[in-house]
Amino acid sequence: MRTAGGLSIIVPATDCPPTLERVVATVEAAAGPHDEVLVIKSGRGPAAARNAGAAVAGGEILVFVDSDVEVHADAFARIREAFRADPGLTAMFGSYDDRPPLGGTVSQFRNLLHHHVHQAAAGEATTFWAGLGAVRRDAFLAAGGFDVDSYPTSMMEDIELGMRLSAAGARIVLDPELRATHLKSWGLVSMVRTDLTRRGMPWVRMLLHRRELSSALNLGWQHRASALGFTAAVLAALAGRGRVSAVATGGVVALNWHFYALLVRRGGLRLGAAGVLLHGLHHLTSVAAVPAGVAEHALHRVRTREASAAAIPQPARVSGSRPDGSSKVPGTTAIA
Repeated sequence: MRTAGGLSIIVPATDCPPTLERVVATVEAAAGPHDEVLVIKSGRGPAAARNAGAAVAGGEILVFVDSDVEVHADAFARIREAFRADPGLTAMFGSYDDRPPLGGTVSQFRNLLHHHVHQAAAGEATTFWAGLGAVRRDAFLAAGGFDVDSYPTSMMEDIELGMRLSAAGARIVLDPELRATHLKSWGLVSMVRTDLTRRGMPWVRMLLHRRELSSALNLGWQHRASALGFTAAVLAALAGRGRVSAVATGGVVALNWHFYALLVRRGGLRLGAAGVLLHGLHHLTSVAAVPAGVAEHALHRVRTREASAAAIPQPARVSGSRPDGSSKVPGTTAIA
């Protein structure tokens, strides 16, 4: 049965994170009287858990909330009103806020970077974010839900779903006032590993598979220019051309001054200075993900062709037939 006027709020809890109880408490506090809260514990990954929740959900609007995300008190009211006011709206998603919990420099940088990117991309979107995102249940099911086979772990499953929905004509909106607090703690190694293997390379593979380019979120022109600028700065420094490196770095700082100003406001000059270096590492990792993703895509295609060839049944030969399949008896033919 559908819950009239209610939302189905789905929290994937695949690894029972320590933040789960805190997250569920904020979800239940923000939920309306007609909303339902589904905490899905599935060993197959978040994409499978979200699909399982959608299959049993009673609401017409599915709201996905990650298990390390605390929603703001008005989050579900904003979602409910947005879909009520706009019958043509298929999906919407929000942003992390600019006040992540106290943590290390990397955590502060990473969570504020996500906030900045989403705040700068407000409005019509061609992608989706499942950290705090909502979609009409009928449209979600018609699209086939999240791609569990391609994304067995947390990766690019929400972005890929958004691109499929958009390609089918769906209207998706990024509402920068729809906010949540990210409780995840980042380290330098986990940031680089995520940027390379769970963001950059899968994104390259997805774009090559779809044979299209994207300017969504951190694939916009400013982010591409920043990646080129940081790459030029490093190459120039390695070549002993310090002045060229300084000019390239200065160009990147000028291009991203809004973001660096945000870091300074939230963490002082120390976070601002460290943020420039971490931003450079973030972009250089993204650059490295391009050839790695292309190679991975090519290897995947080769393996797919080999598997397809192995699956093609070969003509059987009857006993006594020649290698070309013909019988030794004149005028007869071996039939497989």
